[in-house]
Amino acid sequence: MADRVAPDPQFESLLSYIQESRGVDFRGYKRTSLRRRIALRMEATGAEDFAAYRVQLEVQPGEFAELLNTVLINVTSFFRDADAWEVLREQVVPAIIKAAEKNVGIRVWSVGCASGEEPFSIAMLFAEALGVAEFCERVKIYATDLDEEALRSARQASYGPRDVENVPPDLLEKYFEKTKNHYLFSRELRKCVIFGQHNVVHDAPISRIDLLTCRNLLIYLEAETQSVVLPRLHYAMNPNGYLFLGKAETQLARSALFRSVKAKYRIFTKVPQEWRRSIGGSFSSSRPRMEPSGADARMWRR
Repeated sequence: MADRVAPDPQFESLLSYIQESRGVDFRGYKRTSLRRRIALRMEATGAEDFAAYRVQLEVQPGEFAELLNTVLINVTSFFRDADAWEVLREQVVPAIIKAAEKNVGIRVWSVGCASGEEPFSIAMLFAEALGVAEFCERVKIYATDLDEEALRSARQASYGPRDVENVPPDLLEKYFEKTKNHYLFSRELRKCVIFGQHNVVHDAPISRIDLLTCRNLLIYLEAETQSVVLPRLHYAMNPNGYLFLGKAETQLARSALFRSVKAKYRIFTKVPQEWRRSIGGSFSSSRPRMEPSGADARMWRR
């Protein structure tokens, strides 16, 4: 049924400001739901109306994170946004496998992996396409996050019944071991998923990536920080690599670094560039080889 709430100029102005500031696309969200969720943050912060709340966002940028958590219900799950994952399964994964040489590994990077559902979802797609034995020989999935507690949970790979509701029944039976109260993700596939703490804003990017997922992370970053992160993601990807963003993210529509493959599902490939890393850690033209050093380098090169 259509959303029949009459437009509110203050509310629409607030949404425009949020989209301009964070690149969040609210076109797919019902206005009634948006108003209700934004009202929760307004009540928490004491804002009397939408105009007052906009002023709060302007003077307290940290409130954006709380707002987006509330509006987008920022939780991870297996195969979140199922239609986009179906495009990955049917088109992107086969294209990556076809482009990869038999003796060259396939490298995936899940940025902001949280408790592991996303990298394990990717693992299942590639295992289905290649078979488990070939998957284990050829695919490495690097799963990173800032939150060490979330990474500890991801490494345990144990999920409750509600956590696996989006996993198709055949994949749930094939890749999970059911215990009394939980589901344990396949030990064999887990060996190919490498979890590590990483700050995508400050740390050197992992390189030679065929599929890079960075879903619902850019919207939490200010425009200046996005301008640092996007070149890092571009640098990380192989020439024929794919970038998979969250459905609310619109930043790349304005970026010269990437071109859309499936705009509706936020799937992109890179536009060739030459990069040079500056003293301050940002990127400009020319491109040397760059990898993490020390212990990080050993982990990423496994």
